[in-house]
Amino acid sequence: MSKLGTLGARLHRGEIGYDFVGKRKIWYGISILITITAILGLTVRGLNMGIEFQGGAVFTTGKSPVSVSQAETYAEEASGHDAVVQKLGNGGLRIQIAGIDTDKSDAIKEKLATDLKVDSEKINADLVGPSWGDQIANKAWEGLAIFMVLVVVYLAIAFEWRMAIAALVALIHDITITVGIYALVGFEVTPGTVIGLLTILGYSLYDTVVVFDSLKEQTKGITKQTRWTYSDVADRSINSTLVRSINTTVVALLPVAGLLFIGGGVLGAGMLNDISLSLFVGLAAGAYSSIFIATPLVADLKEREPEMKALRKRVLAKRAQAAATGESLEPQATGSSYEDDDLDDAAPAVVGPRHQPASRARGRGRPSGKRR
Repeated sequence: MSKLGTLGARLHRGEIGYDFVGKRKIWYGISILITITAILGLTVRGLNMGIEFQGGAVFTTGKSPVSVSQAETYAEEASGHDAVVQKLGNGGLRIQIAGIDTDKSDAIKEKLATDLKVDSEKINADLVGPSWGDQIANKAWEGLAIFMVLVVVYLAIAFEWRMAIAALVALIHDITITVGIYALVGFEVTPGTVIGLLTILGYSLYDTVVVFDSLKEQTKGITKQTRWTYSDVADRSINSTLVRSINTTVVALLPVAGLLFIGGGVLGAGMLNDISLSLFVGLAAGAYSSIFIATPLVADLKEREPEMKALRKRVLAKRAQAAATGESLEPQATGSSYEDDDLDDAAPAVVGPRHQPASRARGRGRPSGKRR
């Protein structure tokens, strides 16, 4: 078995682990810092909205001897607005000018034909009115809001409202970071960007639900035992699905990175940047939030419940008693249900390798909290 496979198996069995929930304040601080940076980017630079959202025109020409930089200058002089120019494979040019009125497009087209030394009949103009762009923008925001509401309702029914809140916070975290990156790098926001954003939200939600499902299963009847707190089991849930999350994220990021860095950067296919940047940033942020934000936040909310507070008090008291008497604290793998185990050891669920004495070797692998 590969080293990564061995590591994943040991994480799943609870033999090793990392204290994600115990260090949650560090992850919260990192997320707050990143979010503040993203908000500053939005405030200072703003988003570079495409013509689909603010109206404008796209002129596609036939083969022209004019360079891209010269074409940009000519387009800006003809329209009085900033222009984005791309060289096409047939030697033609794609000139995008945002914020112009459609009634001025004919005059701009004639001026471009003269400056670019092409026949005006060979210049195609695609026009988008500002009102239509506003409608597209509003529909995009409405779609995003509906998606969020449906997510919260589904998670509240399938799991519980605390998990729904945690998932919503994680999704807002992912959106804020992705949109902030767009503002900082100045990439154009197009319908492709919106598609990419909705795609990564679905991926982030899937990764979060995988951890939540494991957590729900492992916390059934948790108050019947005195071995683990809710946070301990939350840590085990993250660790047991950690390698899976890493593998799926890396596999998803590789083709997206190809689109972004090779297609958009090396080959100059700028239109690929619309969707690839949102996918790349969103996938990375989604994996981070599902591990470091969503589940620790659920643990925070659950630990506020009276019964979970009482459980933590019992568990900590039992651990203190065991430490005072010199009793060995040896954990076992977490199962899907619990029974009363007042005579069992109360041990933390993390961190580091766990060595079981010979007397308990035969019991290894049985569900936690169950005795025969």
